[in-house]
Amino acid sequence: MAPHESWSIAIDKDYLKFSAAHFLIFPDGSAERLHGHNYKVYVDLHTDLDEHGLVVNFQEIKPLVRALCDELDEHLLLPGSHPVLTATPVGGQYEVRYRDRHYLIPVDEVIVLPIGNTSAENLAAWFGRTLRERMGDRWPSLRLHELSVGVEETPGQRGIWTLRE
Repeated sequence: MAPHESWSIAIDKDYLKFSAAHFLIFPDGSAERLHGHNYKVYVDLHTDLDEHGLVVNFQEIKPLVRALCDELDEHLLLPGSHPVLTATPVGGQYEVRYRDRHYLIPVDEVIVLPIGNTSAENLAAWFGRTLRERMGDRWPSLRLHELSVGVEETPGQRGIWTLRE
């Protein structure tokens, strides 16, 4: 069998981070108290080399990752696909309900994500899917082999999502 070569880049920059509030909902229905993290984002990207010998130009991919971090920064992140939690816009606020909890939060301070829970692994999945979509818009001919995104909520503890095409 002939050897197979592949190429990838890894992005791990101190400025690829966001601060956000959330609470996890556990399988038994209990939930954490509302709290926040200083999240850090990691990206690994595997593609064919382009005609210039690059996977993707670092100077072009880093701003895409940074823009996603900036979108999430300083918001309350809520799971829009949870079967019990609801987040309903009422006037200029979200009315958030989960069991006996009830919050009223200004709309511009909340992001409702299409995920079932705001775990690090689900945040990594949202981040990776959104990054993949934006990469496809920017580089329609890019032949992606693998994209992996890690979202670290505390040092040494991260959720990782991987797409293999």
